[in-house]
Amino acid sequence: MFSPEFWDVWTRYFNQLIAPAILVTLRLVVITMLICVICGFGLACVMVLTHPVRGLHPNKKIYTPISIVANSIRSFPFVLLIVTLAPITRFILGTMIGEAAAILPLSVGGIPFVARLLENAMLEVNPQLIEMARSFGLSNREILVRVILKESVPAIVNSVTLATINCVGSTAMAGAVGAGGLGSVALNYGFYSFNDLVLYTSVIITLIIVQLIQLAGSLLYHRSLRK
Repeated sequence: MFSPEFWDVWTRYFNQLIAPAILVTLRLVVITMLICVICGFGLACVMVLTHPVRGLHPNKKIYTPISIVANSIRSFPFVLLIVTLAPITRFILGTMIGEAAAILPLSVGGIPFVARLLENAMLEVNPQLIEMARSFGLSNREILVRVILKESVPAIVNSVTLATINCVGSTAMAGAVGAGGLGSVALNYGFYSFNDLVLYTSVIITLIIVQLIQLAGSLLYHRSLRK
């Protein structure tokens, strides 16, 4: 279908541009998601505990400010978030361009998103199970750990899968402002250079990464249902 010359050119582009960009994208996604899941999980637990209606220990004074901030950041366009955080990124890291500098806005934008997803996942637990646990004398911490988290594992897996796929898309946008990765290669060496080979190869590989994440998430989801 394609000539040997085509594959020679494609191999050269892949080795020199696309393969390193894949590694950058994977590093950005893994590091960002670790930060987002850890911080988002803690934030989600606080919101579940203090939720004014279904919380284990309702507290509007704590829940409302957290909810407002989470909604505000979560709905903020990511490209504008990168620009807004640029001075803070430069102050902390000394630069606002590059792989390391992209992790800060990716994490700031991702933590509220993950927190809200995990909160919704945990709030879906049947209230009757929670009341039953209370009748057995379990504390709020025990209910959170032994009932809510245990029952919401499948929903949490789906939430983390969705957040990871969203993070892949965010890294592509971060590539537009010098973060590196497949997004940067697709734009700078593909679209802006009128190189369709690099552009579509980067896009296809990004789609493959997304499909692999979705596949892994689906497998974990079905496995968690069987437990």
